[in-house]
Amino acid sequence: MSFPHERPRRLRRTERLRAMVRETTLAPANLVYPLFVAPGEGLKREIPSLPGCFHLSVDEVGREAEEIEKLGIGGVILFGLPSAKDPLGSEGYADDGVVQQAVRAIRAACRDLLVMTDVCLCEYTSHGHCGVVEGGEVRNDPTLALLAKMALSHAKAGAHVVAPSDMMDGRVGAIRAALDGAGFADVPILSYAAKYASAFYGPFREAADSAPQFGDRRGYQMDPANVREALKEVRLDVEEGADIVMVKPALPYLDVVRAVAEASDRPVAAYNVSGEYAMVKAAAARGWVDEERMTTEILTSIRRAGADVILTYHAKDFARRSR
Repeated sequence: MSFPHERPRRLRRTERLRAMVRETTLAPANLVYPLFVAPGEGLKREIPSLPGCFHLSVDEVGREAEEIEKLGIGGVILFGLPSAKDPLGSEGYADDGVVQQAVRAIRAACRDLLVMTDVCLCEYTSHGHCGVVEGGEVRNDPTLALLAKMALSHAKAGAHVVAPSDMMDGRVGAIRAALDGAGFADVPILSYAAKYASAFYGPFREAADSAPQFGDRRGYQMDPANVREALKEVRLDVEEGADIVMVKPALPYLDVVRAVAEASDRPVAAYNVSGEYAMVKAAAARGWVDEERMTTEILTSIRRAGADVILTYHAKDFARRSR
């Protein structure tokens, strides 16, 4: 019996052959690295549940950004820990807030690094929810003005991209109108368009001190069982002016990433979130997995699913290995 003419292994024999025919490429320029900015001076404190990631004071964040830029990573996204919290999250939209200061510091230190900012109230509110709370309920419409005010304060500080993550209805439109009306029509919006109510956010909530003080976020973040709803959320955000749409988390929702990439003409981002990162780090620390290979495989899978941009805590480790 003659052997079939097709021998796929021929193109797998050497690394140069494999690289030449590789269908999905992954480079540090595709990645965005999250940074947590905190009050104080000289602060660089490792986050226990996110090994290798740190709380940074404003004076330290510029130095960190310089290293990130040298590694060829595409950008950073900033999350802030305020010095004080209140029901309306007022430090989130203060001109001298930690994120606003950090944006200025990074822009002064780096020539080309893209600076994104997370636009949400949860890190700044005393109740820990992503919107205004009235009568024990998270109110959608009163929240929009505060989110627009926050995004505008980030743009004024020099943010290249603002990224609303709150999942309030209509927030992209409110932010777009505020930016355009203040002369920031060129600032893009990266919308957390399909953000699921996920168990994978645990380490982030420790890092950002943003756990809700009552209830949960299932009333505004998406049900993990839904895909059609994600496409609806993406469509609405695009209609309101989103320039990039994001799926969060990434790994449990690769099918959603693919569906969004096929349905939308906007660039697609995916957030490889804290719980996904922490699982890899924990298993690697016990010698159960090859961290380098696993990380590359995970990030490649997210790209293969259709993500143009990946927000990931693995960015620095991956970039160092890619040099």
